[in-house]
Amino acid sequence: MASSLPFSLLTLLFVITAIPCFSEVIFEEGYTVETVLDFNNKKIEDREIFPFSLQPLPQGLVLLDSVKSAFFTIALPLSLESDVRLLSGDGKEGFSDGDLGTAEFNHPRSFAVDSVGNIYVAQRSDNTIRKISKKGVTTIAGGSGSPPKPGHADGPGQNATFSNDFDLVFIPNMCSLLVSDKASRLVRQINLKPEDCAQPTQSELGMASISIIAAICLMCLLIGLIAGFMARRFIVSHTGRAHSPLVQQDMEALPNPTGESSTDNLLRHQKRSC
Repeated sequence: MASSLPFSLLTLLFVITAIPCFSEVIFEEGYTVETVLDFNNKKIEDREIFPFSLQPLPQGLVLLDSVKSAFFTIALPLSLESDVRLLSGDGKEGFSDGDLGTAEFNHPRSFAVDSVGNIYVAQRSDNTIRKISKKGVTTIAGGSGSPPKPGHADGPGQNATFSNDFDLVFIPNMCSLLVSDKASRLVRQINLKPEDCAQPTQSELGMASISIIAAICLMCLLIGLIAGFMARRFIVSHTGRAHSPLVQQDMEALPNPTGESSTDNLLRHQKRSC
């Protein structure tokens, strides 16, 4: 009896651990999923695309293909026929700044976009942060040494170092990039240039509103003038005159103290003149 007790306990423990444990799932209704881009049937410049990450641009989207080390822009609105264009990255892994068409990246996995559409790339394999703009690709922080060495040194961009595991996020109100340096367990800040965070001021927004209102008023005035001109032409073409003799009709309708009509009064004056 005593020897069977441990066996029973082991059996009970096996049964308990073998019972599947299900987590509770609560579905919220009102959401649907739709495929808007299918790169299984879509190639750009005869190259396959493997979408890894997306970020919004001031106009459109930027797509990172980490496998092919390339960035693409996507026009809005999204559809299966959306215009997708290569932005930078020649499809070869490497590290090379310069023109958008010849720059090379090494399988980046994190990037951020500022207010004017500049793209900041976390090049983890080279411990650097790079910038994609209309002028081309540059390095703004890290990358000192050959080959670059990981670290967590602060200071000017050319002297700063990063680990090989960090992410980027753009904070518009601070006009800065925040670096989540995971391997070093640090959050670090890179202040950007004012032109990288340029947004319309209140005065510019006010002037834009005034311009819109003035344009609407001018349009209404033109419509009114055209409508009046067309109405005048319509009246002339149907009556032969620009306006009706309303004054003469009103004079005839006025009462005469003698009880005579306007016509009788006119005949009496004509007899006197004779």
